[in-house]
Amino acid sequence: MATHHGNEGVVKIGSDTVGEVTEFSVESGIDVADDTVMGDTWKTHLTGQKEWSGSVSCFWDEGDTTGQEALTEGASVTLKLYPEGASTGDKYLSGTATVTRITLSASKDAVVTRAFQFQGNGALAWATAA
Repeated sequence: MATHHGNEGVVKIGSDTVGEVTEFSVESGIDVADDTVMGDTWKTHLTGQKEWSGSVSCFWDEGDTTGQEALTEGASVTLKLYPEGASTGDKYLSGTATVTRITLSASKDAVVTRAFQFQGNGALAWATAA
């Protein structure tokens, strides 16, 4: 069984790498509808629609015009999240997402950071880097 260190991660918008990434996360889920009726001993449910969302955190780089600066509120992007690197054969998650929130944080004793939140628009799928 293989394990990977988080510093191998890469985030891309289309084919462009987002600079200065320090962290990313993605979450997927599915709606459920309770179909339990009176007299049932155990609860039961039906599955519905799937969804996904996530975030990317970076050290702020205003010169990253095809990465960080392309992530604007409302932008629809092809997001590729590589947890184990982007070399041939590495697995990654890919999907179209809408940028929903951007946070810029500055502190007197820390590096300026930027965080991006996104909501999936359609399917999220595993792929293999070519």
